[in-house]
Order: sequence, then C-alpha cells, then structure tokens
Amino acid sequence: MALGLKNLFMLKEDVIFLNHGSYGACPKKVFNSYQQWQRELEKQPVEFLSEHRGFKDRLANVRKQLAKTVGTSEDRLVCVMNATTGLNVVARSLPLEKGDEILTSNQEYGALKKTWGFICKKTGARLIHQKVPVPLESEEQFTEAVWAGVTSKTRVIFLSHITSETALLFPINTLIKKAREQGIWTIIDGAHAPGHIPLELDILDVDFYSGNCHKWMLTPKGSAFLFVHPRVQHLIEPLTVSHGWNPDSDSYGALGDSTFIDNIQYQGTRDPAAFLSVPEAIEFMKNNDWSKVQKKCHQLAWETEEELRKWTRLSPLTSSEMRGGLQMVALPIPNCDPVLLHDELYRQFKIEIPITSSGNQMFARISVQGYNTPEDVSKLVFALKKLVPECN
Repeated sequence: MALGLKNLFMLKEDVIFLNHGSYGACPKKVFNSYQQWQRELEKQPVEFLSEHRGFKDRLANVRKQLAKTVGTSEDRLVCVMNATTGLNVVARSLPLEKGDEILTSNQEYGALKKTWGFICKKTGARLIHQKVPVPLESEEQFTEAVWAGVTSKTRVIFLSHITSETALLFPINTLIKKAREQGIWTIIDGAHAPGHIPLELDILDVDFYSGNCHKWMLTPKGSAFLFVHPRVQHLIEPLTVSHGWNPDSDSYGALGDSTFIDNIQYQGTRDPAAFLSVPEAIEFMKNNDWSKVQKKCHQLAWETEEELRKWTRLSPLTSSEMRGGLQMVALPIPNCDPVLLHDELYRQFKIEIPITSSGNQMFARISVQGYNTPEDVSKLVFALKKLVPECN
C-alpha cells in the first residue's frame, strides 16, 4: 500500500496537512458511517436511545470490538468524549489528601497539567514534576529518572504514553510494574496511542488508561475510551450522575452492567454516533492494509527528521532504538518567533503543522499519515530552511 491516500479523506486538497496528531482526520467512508448513525438517531430518537431497544447492545458491541484492538475485555473500558474527559474522571475520583504526591514528568500535556493543578488545589496534594532526560535512550534510563521522584508520599504516577509537544514514546512497562509493587496507582494519558502503536492493556497491567480514537484510529471527533482495571473500578465516580447510578448497589449499575460502565456510559442525552463509528474505522484500517501504511509513514517521518537535522545540526530527542513505530516526530529547529513561523508556513506554503517548545528548545512537530506523500515533507523542509532565518 502506497502513501498519498488523500482521496480517501475529507481534507482540503490545497493544504499540506502534517498535523494529524492534534485532532486526527477522518476517512470519507468512516464519516459516512458516522452520519448514517446520526440519521438513524434522528428518525426515531426514543427507540434509538432506549437501552432495552438495542442501544445498550450497540454500545456493548463497540466496546467489544475496541477492546480486541487495545488488548483487553469490554468490561474494562467505557466510551468517553475524549481522553481528557476520561482522565478527569479518574483524577476527580481518587481519594487524595493533603500531603499526598502525584508524580509526573516535565513533558505532559497542558490540559492535564491544569487538571492535576485543580486537584491539588482542591485536596492539598502536591504535583511533582520529574525531568525526563533527552535524548531518550533506553527504558532503564527513563525508569530510573522518573522513579527517582518516588517518595513515601507518592500515591499516583501519571504519565503520557506518547507525549504531545515532543512526540516521545515513553517506555512505561517497567515503571508500571514497580509502581504496582509499591501500591502506587498508575494513570496513563494514551491520547496519541490507539491506532498509532500496538496496545495490550491487560499485559501492561496499568490501573487507569484513557486514549483517543479520533486521532490515529481515524474515527470522528468525540470518540475515546477510558480503561479501568477491575481492581480499582470501585474507586471510579461519575462526573455527571445520571440514569446509570444505582443507589442500592456498589457492584451493579442501574442498567444491568457494572457500576463502572453504567455510571460513566450514561451521562445524560448525547450523540453517540462518533463512538458507534469505531467498528467502521477498524474495518477501514483492515481493508486498507494499515499496518503497511503505518510502516511507510514511520519511515518517512524519521527520514525527514534525519534530513532536517543535517541542516540544523541539533541533537534529536530520542535514540533510533526508542522510536518504536511512531509516525510523529518533533524536529528541533533554531529558535525564532513560533507564532510568526507557524503563520508564514501556512500563508506562504499552505503547510499545517504545530510549532512547539520544551524548555529552551523549539520544535516543528510533524505527523505523517496515509494521506501524506514524500513531496509533502520535502516542501516542509524547503519551507523551514527559508522561513526560520526570516522569523528570528
């Protein structure tokens, strides 16, 4: 399967879209399924949204198919609007107290920094940012660096699986195992992981994991999941209390599933079409041999990184051994005006790409997806060489 599959997507023809990592992009076939679900809903809303008339079974089928994709069972995950919502459910549920510590890294997503800041302000807990060394060279190096921040007061370790601004794949397996042995809850922000890297959540043995489907799984916006291991499902409380809550039981929800599923799955009237489109997205990737597409995207992304590094002479953020199969890479670039550079890339070249920073270093973060071509990234390299000196 070659790249250049833009005709299968809904993207503007005149835009070089190298920013799949922010919100994703949905194939036409999957979007058609999404709209068909919406039409079915509007034909007879009462029937469609009634649990005893098929709605509950539809959601269960989606959870079952999604669970197979991420290596778990359908009773361990539930649909949410986005990973941020799922992680907020967890953060707001945990019984944290004054003096407790939440250990995280210096590479986390801005929205979740605010989530934990809010929790700390409310509970008196402390958020501890542990510096992750770059370049990231090994799982041992990563584990030692993060674990150095663990104290007797550490209750939670919260980390990204793939970081947003710097596109680093954190090797979290050993760290999760060590935390489990010490009775520390592990919470993973998997916003960029589903459909991007292989997931085996049961083997990972993490306590809480939330991932987006609308990014690399190619579903419409408003589709994500929250995974909670059975050993900690009793801790989870709904952000919105609705029909799923059962006042008479802590084990079973009001609609016949577990308290975890019923409390989170049913939170008032909402459009479920994006989540119901997940099976169509899984089928799309299967029919288009997406594993081969991903390998080509990975190769193109890192060839671009190497080419640009010859020009900038700046060190990479990760060793070749730690790249995994990522299709997203943060390219270190000389410091300049980030807003001006972003705007000029789009104005002059119609290139959509985020310009990010971490510490004192700036990055152009590229996401290569099946609709991109070698010509797309060649134009980016040309544009950066032209514009970076002009945007100082």
